Amino acid sequence: MNSGINILESFPDVLDVKDIKQIMNIGQRQAYELCNSGQFHVARAGTRIKVAKSVFLNWLEGN
Repeated sequence: MNSGINILESFPDVLDVKDIKQIMNIGQRQAYELCNSGQFHVARAGTRIKVAKSVFLNWLEGN
């Protein structure tokens, strides 16, 4: 599990869909669907979707 944590530390503090796709090992469509699901807070800047890494990791850990 420690190696997974080290990999997550290499991602920026603010994730985009591409980062979530890599972290979850899912396709682009699934990553967009996840971001649009309302399960965690996302910030939108025009057409861009941004997610605080801390928010995403809390969701991923079930918090």
